[in-house]
Amino acid sequence: MPRRPARVTQADIARAIRAAKEAGATEVVVDTDGVIRIALTSSARSPPQPKNNFDEFWTPSEALARRLNGTETG
Repeated sequence: MPRRPARVTQADIARAIRAAKEAGATEVVVDTDGVIRIALTSSARSPPQPKNNFDEFWTPSEALARRLNGTETG
């Protein structure tokens, strides 16, 4: 008899835990049906703030801007 596919994989759980940590969650629960529940606190519901000035704005270099605009040759 073949094995049945997993309802939730280890990779799914790892991704959920990483996302929960970033969001400031208090609890991650995986039930027997494979449902992943993440408990957030009221302060964690606000979007995360950027860690440094580099996260706020990104502008491409001149070479990349030319490449994206299709004006670069070669």
